[in-house]
Amino acid sequence: MKSALFFCALAFAPGAFAASHPFDVHDLVMMNRVSDPRLSPDGEHVAFQMRETDYAENKGVNGIWMLDLSAQGAKPVRLTDKDISASSPRWSADGKSVYYLAQAKGDAYTRVWRMVAISGAKPESETPWPADINTFKLSPDGATMLLSIDVFEDCAEHLCTKRPPQAGLEKTTGRIYDRLFVRHWDVWSDRRRSQLYIAPASTPRGGKGMVALPRLLSKGIDGDIPSKPFGDDTEFAFAPDGKTVYFDVRIAGRSEPWSTNFDVYSVPADGSSAPKNLTAANLAWDAYPRPSRDGKTLYYLAMKMPGFEADRFGIMAMDLATGAVHEVDPHWDRSAGPLQLSADGKTLYTMVDDNGDHALFGVDIASGKATRLVGDGTVTGLAVGAKDLIVAREDFSHPVDLYRYADGKLAQITDVNAARLADVRFSKATWFTFKGWNGDTVHGYAMPPVDAKPGQKYPVAFLIHGGPQGAWTNEFHYRWTPETYAGAGFGVVAINFHGSTGYGQAFTDAISRHWGDRPLEDLQKGYAAALKEFPYLDGSRACALGASYGGYMTYWIAGVWNKPWKCLVDHDGVFDTRMMYYATEELWFEEHENGGTQYDVPANYEKFNPLNHVKDWRVPMLVVHSSHDYRIPIDQGLGAFTALQRRGIPSEFLTFPDESHFVQKPQNSVLWHDTVNAWLRKWTAQ
Repeated sequence: MKSALFFCALAFAPGAFAASHPFDVHDLVMMNRVSDPRLSPDGEHVAFQMRETDYAENKGVNGIWMLDLSAQGAKPVRLTDKDISASSPRWSADGKSVYYLAQAKGDAYTRVWRMVAISGAKPESETPWPADINTFKLSPDGATMLLSIDVFEDCAEHLCTKRPPQAGLEKTTGRIYDRLFVRHWDVWSDRRRSQLYIAPASTPRGGKGMVALPRLLSKGIDGDIPSKPFGDDTEFAFAPDGKTVYFDVRIAGRSEPWSTNFDVYSVPADGSSAPKNLTAANLAWDAYPRPSRDGKTLYYLAMKMPGFEADRFGIMAMDLATGAVHEVDPHWDRSAGPLQLSADGKTLYTMVDDNGDHALFGVDIASGKATRLVGDGTVTGLAVGAKDLIVAREDFSHPVDLYRYADGKLAQITDVNAARLADVRFSKATWFTFKGWNGDTVHGYAMPPVDAKPGQKYPVAFLIHGGPQGAWTNEFHYRWTPETYAGAGFGVVAINFHGSTGYGQAFTDAISRHWGDRPLEDLQKGYAAALKEFPYLDGSRACALGASYGGYMTYWIAGVWNKPWKCLVDHDGVFDTRMMYYATEELWFEEHENGGTQYDVPANYEKFNPLNHVKDWRVPMLVVHSSHDYRIPIDQGLGAFTALQRRGIPSEFLTFPDESHFVQKPQNSVLWHDTVNAWLRKWTAQ
């Protein structure tokens, strides 16, 4: 076993790379990460979340920052203590205070805190109960707030977040399950559900006695609000008058792992009656409720195909008086994201994948016309004001910063990584198209090494994206950014093969039941087109690498398209499609992609199974797989490594016992990148 201790010598102190240099992983992990911009009610200030890296402690620390938009040239000011991690800034209705989530030193729980924003006074906790708050939302008048809390369903009204062990079983560690999920994403289920509560936004001060428990609104709902593992407060909302609450949820039961039937519910904010299902007629995914300004219409997103997580999300409008529903954007062939309303209530804003960007669109409610407002990169956040918008935006060579969008123009208002980027040299991507499967136009990009010299050829890193219903977009990615490979001296090629998002729903749908043929044809033709168009690419010194579905494809091409490659890198890929069905947690994905269960249609699972082609493997491979990956469990990576070793193929196995499907800890990220780049260099050296 090669020890990771070798790489400890690469640990560094922030600021250690002052000289001009190509961008690398050391720069990557130290970037400040801006997110979640929130405008004050008067539009004079924007609060936002920013993650800074504590490399020595191997973690990111979030803080709440504020920028005065009325003062020209103003710099962001930190509101929260630098020694605690704080997230999710939200303005009070009067604009005087900022609420946020944080776990104070010495406290066992994550709570909602309130700080008088301008004065910087000492923050006060507004959730005194023994419970972690997952996320929250303030009512329009600021008097109450919605809280998501993980509780045991049989005593949710009493806010039961823990259970004492049974007498005589205090030291046992076993758990008994009688239904799935047993584990989800990166955690084992403890049978708690994220339930929705309402409470006063400010805890009464002074006096004696217990503060009343928050009121349960989701009584009788066997599901998580918001959804797990990545749900947030866009999945629930107050009506404008604060009297009704809307939320989306998948009623779980025993069908949870193979169902995508989310529905939108309404419930009185006083909890006087049970939640009512507003979208029961649609057996596919309904989510992200957003009431109109006058409270008469409920906008939300809906898919049409049950059991599919990557169907197109259409924007729906429900007349709350009659229950009549129509689609706002039936002719727009893009899948909408969570919605925000313009100040005048006439436009819905949404962020979508669009031709290699993740762009901001405005959708006219009356006509359904979608207009691209901000593209050329990736929009990650939005705050809507009366006159303008605050946009969080990034691209290949610029981490997220905040921009003001007004009158069709975009102006940068923060530059939080200016010092770190001052001496960094980046490459520049060029997008290209070619004819792929079925003669369709397929997009990709190529990126030369930093400081590439005219007439010189360089080894190639051929990147394969995951999903598979995902895409390579113009973004500053913290796990698979092409700039780290370009900075290491490689030319980069990436293809948005059939199955990718942002090119229309038919293009996305084309990959289902075709994992091994249509996208492979795109990859082969795209690689050939790139070699022809970009003379700096040395096709005789090329390695292919991918993660998740991209890892599946790496295993697949190891057996069916291995001639071009000097080496392969597989991160958390699917090695055996048969066992993947029984080991993964989200079965709806496997069942849709393969046209049914493995026991009903076994031939579908075998058709493109990489395991069946191990006899043809010959290319050296680095396998990376982590212990807490329950989407594609670690046995998939171990099985592939066993196959490589048994066949005598040069191979290495890198594993992280504390990571999930993603490698996120700063020092682990450095080790990952250094190991991958060392592998590429080893096999592409001249």
